[in-house]
Amino acid sequence: MRPRQSRRRGTVAALVGSLLALSAGQTAGALQATAATPAPTSTAASVDATQDQAARAIARSLTDSAWRTRVRHAALTSDEVPVTALAGRAGGGLKATLAAADRRIATAKGLDAKVGPLLRLRLGSDSMRGALTSGTAPWVAPATSDDDATTVVAYDSRGRAHTLDARHTPTHPVYVVDIDGSKALAAGLDVLDEQFRRYGLASGASAAKPRADASKRAQAAGGGFWTSRITAVELSDDEEPWVKGDAEIYTLVTGFGQDGQVRVDPVDMPYLDNDGTVYRPNQILVNWSNYKYNLADAVMMEEDGSTNYRDLAKAIATALLTITDQGTYIPLVNAVLDAIPNDWWTDDPDYVDSWYTLAQSDNGTRYGARANGWMTVEPYFVQEF
Repeated sequence: MRPRQSRRRGTVAALVGSLLALSAGQTAGALQATAATPAPTSTAASVDATQDQAARAIARSLTDSAWRTRVRHAALTSDEVPVTALAGRAGGGLKATLAAADRRIATAKGLDAKVGPLLRLRLGSDSMRGALTSGTAPWVAPATSDDDATTVVAYDSRGRAHTLDARHTPTHPVYVVDIDGSKALAAGLDVLDEQFRRYGLASGASAAKPRADASKRAQAAGGGFWTSRITAVELSDDEEPWVKGDAEIYTLVTGFGQDGQVRVDPVDMPYLDNDGTVYRPNQILVNWSNYKYNLADAVMMEEDGSTNYRDLAKAIATALLTITDQGTYIPLVNAVLDAIPNDWWTDDPDYVDSWYTLAQSDNGTRYGARANGWMTVEPYFVQEF
């Protein structure tokens, strides 16, 4: 289950974290000239269609009893099965079919071919384990990219389609075919870094020196830097389709770097799998030595996996290069959420919640602007050895 999301204005933020610091002296004009071509709108549709084709192929392959047993064992002993690699033991050319599907997905998402297999298979719900173990022939369904879907189509080994309720987990065992989101995201961030360098943008931490007053405070304390640390966090209930699985949540901390340029730092939150659960990660959210002002914003996002990263890089850089330091803190949440037109993608990186004007001195619980989550933060000094 995942936190409730809104696709409205949500696509840009989940991957803008790769734009860690924009180098000084750049201008938006040159970038806009290279980014004039509109991004394609078919990424999600292409990925969905490919996953559907893969699900059909896997379902048909399960007529082989030995192969069906291997898949069942893998699904019962692992949360995620790298199905393309496993298919090397299947007959009928399944591995070649899935490898071709992997390549189509990588192309649609703007990823380098070296990313390797992206497709994975998992059991739709733990509640299906008993039926699968007892020998009930499973169906295979592609993961939907629509949070609002009311039905899910699953295929049996004879190629027949079965329409299932998306909101109520079926008792019949169902394998779900989708994308390894963590692997796709890591590859996508590499693409973003490459594209930003093409546009003359710096990627990585700012090379500017810390503020003099910050350096003095750190030296007086024995060396180190101040942070804001998350001691507890919870997200609200959702009503998403069971076929979508766990969330992939991370937060983007935005502000102005020491060089006065827009800066966005990603904070991965891999533990935030379920809604309605209080997590106590003691995780650093903001490293204040990276920022010019004593204020920063945080945008919490979920990556759903259908982004074309090359087009996303153009949109992010075009939007953020127009924002300049005016000598006072400017909230950046709205700029992040508005950077890409709503109709480019349907269910990509989804907006979960946002926190405006976090301060270094904040110590207590802060509720998100969408009232979809809360986090408790505290000042925390990271001491040098």
